[in-house]
Amino acid sequence: MLLAVLLTALLPALLLTAPGAEAGGRSAAAPEPVVTLSKKQAGKGGEITVMGKGWRPDTLLMMLICGQSTPARGVIGGTNSCANADGRAVTTDKKGAFAKKLPVAEPPVPCPCVVHVATVTGEQAVADAVFVVAGHPVAALPKQTGDGRLAVLAATRLEGDSGLLTWFGAPPSRRLVFTVGNLGSAPVKDPVFQVGTAHGVFAAQWEERQWRGTVEPGRKARVELPVELTAGAHGDYQISLKYGTKVLAEQPWGVGRPWGVTLFWILLCLVVPAAVFRIGMAVVDKARPRPGHAAGRRTQRPSPRAGVTVRLPKLRRAPAQAAGPAPPASTTTAALPWFTPDSAPSEHRPTTKGHS
Repeated sequence: MLLAVLLTALLPALLLTAPGAEAGGRSAAAPEPVVTLSKKQAGKGGEITVMGKGWRPDTLLMMLICGQSTPARGVIGGTNSCANADGRAVTTDKKGAFAKKLPVAEPPVPCPCVVHVATVTGEQAVADAVFVVAGHPVAALPKQTGDGRLAVLAATRLEGDSGLLTWFGAPPSRRLVFTVGNLGSAPVKDPVFQVGTAHGVFAAQWEERQWRGTVEPGRKARVELPVELTAGAHGDYQISLKYGTKVLAEQPWGVGRPWGVTLFWILLCLVVPAAVFRIGMAVVDKARPRPGHAAGRRTQRPSPRAGVTVRLPKLRRAPAQAAGPAPPASTTTAALPWFTPDSAPSEHRPTTKGHS
């Protein structure tokens, strides 16, 4: 009975730690992703066929030609060292294989060069194949200093807040904060990290960020790196942290839409037509003739007979009558039309109202 209880308790742990399985659901015996090329060397303007196997089925991949890179050290400068404009995307089949033609382009940095293939979404997987771009300059790789190895000891987080200007389209910015520890035997001085920004299904754009300080062997340090997006950026972003060729952490970042820009355009569409209408009405009102001004212009118009003088005939006075006494003024007052002498009211006429 006791043995059955112990087997029941230990069976899940034995299944999880079995050599044929991993936490991610991928078999430990599964082959690593491999990339092969149809040609090892070609000049600018040519074309090669990139073939791969051992990838996850139905996975979107990005293929780039990168400089200052080797399969052992990876792409040292991130995708900034790659010919991004001439890259190609490909999707693996049900067996995790693919074959895709890639145009040959010169990367922005000298060779040694590789054909770099990496997953765009999901679990990170990378594979490089040595390639020579004919006629492209070649330079030595930067030297590695010490045997220090940095690892992230705590979960990364984004600190900071967007200001009012971000609401009107200013670039959103944060600080990527994490704690690293030196697991190597030599100190790491002024380490250079790479911060990648990915939006949607697009590949991450990597930028170098140098942290000033020294991490002694067996010590840890708190690191803060600035992260900034482009102006007007919004949506879901994925921030990745890489040191050397190893991705140390990933952090999602949801950026809100800059509604201030939308509000500005709405107000602009309302204010500008209203202002144009007001200006047009003012111009029309200014150019319209006034009634008083028109009448004044008509009265001031010169007459064709302005120089003609009209003389009226003189009136002769009637001859004066012989001097004599003036007739006496009539004392008779004209009667009003609605009264006659007989109907005029009398003070002594008795009234008809009753007896006195």
